[in-house]
Amino acid sequence: MTKKTNQSCMEMWVKTNRGNLYAKSWPGPQITQNQPPIVLLHDSLGSTQQWRDFPMRLADATGHPVIAYDRLGFGKSDPHPGLLGASFISDEAKESFSAVIEQLSIGRFIVFGHSVGGGMAVSIARAYPDQCQAIITESAQSFVEDRTLDGILVARDSFSDPSQMKRLEKHHGSKAKWVLDAWVNTWHLPEFSQWCLDEDLPLVRCPILAIHGENDEYGSSRHPKRIVALAEVPVRFECLSKCGHVPHREQEKEVLDAIRSFIEDMH
Repeated sequence: MTKKTNQSCMEMWVKTNRGNLYAKSWPGPQITQNQPPIVLLHDSLGSTQQWRDFPMRLADATGHPVIAYDRLGFGKSDPHPGLLGASFISDEAKESFSAVIEQLSIGRFIVFGHSVGGGMAVSIARAYPDQCQAIITESAQSFVEDRTLDGILVARDSFSDPSQMKRLEKHHGSKAKWVLDAWVNTWHLPEFSQWCLDEDLPLVRCPILAIHGENDEYGSSRHPKRIVALAEVPVRFECLSKCGHVPHREQEKEVLDAIRSFIEDMH
């Protein structure tokens, strides 16, 4: 089902074997059939709604259509039927993302992932080498780092404040506790401790833009540097000074400029 919300975006629902996914698209000002859409992958507590106006501005800046969707269990998508397993990052490529590109008739695409979505973006590029034209990672984790685990625990403790949980419920409704538990518990699973992108990165066949804030509270610059070191394709690393874990909100202009330049250089 597709519903037009205003002149600049459309809402859609994508069916999967485990439930329906909520998706939204922004066509951009110069859309043609030859421009692959940029597909956004949200972070561990994120949703389509939490991208705010960034997708529209990204479409305006690049001329490419932009599509975002809520992973199962997040935002307006259906509840997740169980727990996230240790393979949830690589599973996204063959589960929800597969349904999105099939049902929305997406051929070629650029994938943009924030935080854990960045790891998913790399796995997706590996799974779809002929369709993925480029990867943009923002604040992506490429392995399990103590800074990430410690930051998650600090954030978990902040949700003992009822006002913080209400903020999460604003975006995820009754699924908010599941979203928080999925983030905290999955990253601390013993079987997840060895997760990394070391096997995926050498198999990527498209250029990569890695954006990272120097003050990222959930990951050091070791993450993008690992992407640079292991990928066998051109990688552009943009380190943003005085920036934390959400560059597209903290330094939107710099992020848009970096993405625009990266995409222009691809042509």
